[in-house]
Amino acid sequence: MESYKSEFIEFMVESDVLKFGDFTLKSGRKSPFFMNAGAYVTGSQLKKLGEYYAKAIHASYGDDFDVLFGPAYKGIPLAVVTAIAFSELYGKEIRYCSDRKEAKDHGADKGGFLGSSLKDGDRVVMIEDVTTSGKSMEETVPKVRGAANVEIVGLMVSLNRMEVGQGGVKSALDEIHEKYGFEGKAIVTMEEVVEHLYNRECQGRIVIDDTIRKAIDAYYEQYGCK
Repeated sequence: MESYKSEFIEFMVESDVLKFGDFTLKSGRKSPFFMNAGAYVTGSQLKKLGEYYAKAIHASYGDDFDVLFGPAYKGIPLAVVTAIAFSELYGKEIRYCSDRKEAKDHGADKGGFLGSSLKDGDRVVMIEDVTTSGKSMEETVPKVRGAANVEIVGLMVSLNRMEVGQGGVKSALDEIHEKYGFEGKAIVTMEEVVEHLYNRECQGRIVIDDTIRKAIDAYYEQYGCK
């Protein structure tokens, strides 16, 4: 496992972003783990988060793209901090763009987007916190492709939960690839999280003990990708 991945896993735990217990997801599934990117709230946390995203995007897609698109609301700060990190780490100026939940009808920046406008020929990397079912892409992809003649290079999320999407067979990221024609990648997968944290001390405690491990295994028996 690359060092930035193991560091990111511990960073999620330290930031109280990745939790283990009993959670009900937006999809209605009962999960023994939960990731909330909204818990990144300090300047140092956001700086590190942007750097991890930038490293993962660079490793997966290189730097041959023009725009980072972060869907509202959580994708907005992700796109901003990652664009900053990309400039600092790789010397490449990447524009950021996000959609508005409600279009602005006044001022010089009226319309349905924040940040840079999308232009014909732009190569776009989508950025999100986590994709469980892939439902968010149903709204976002048509907006992006409808704004200009762009090419969506791929999607980067922080955690691949490795569970079936809306179709109940393939993973959400595989469904996105099949439906929209671009790849979905993650900084880390849940398999890598379990591998790194199981019976290992992090922040002075064992985060994934035998009980949590059994709950995770049971969850994947029901919802995991085959």
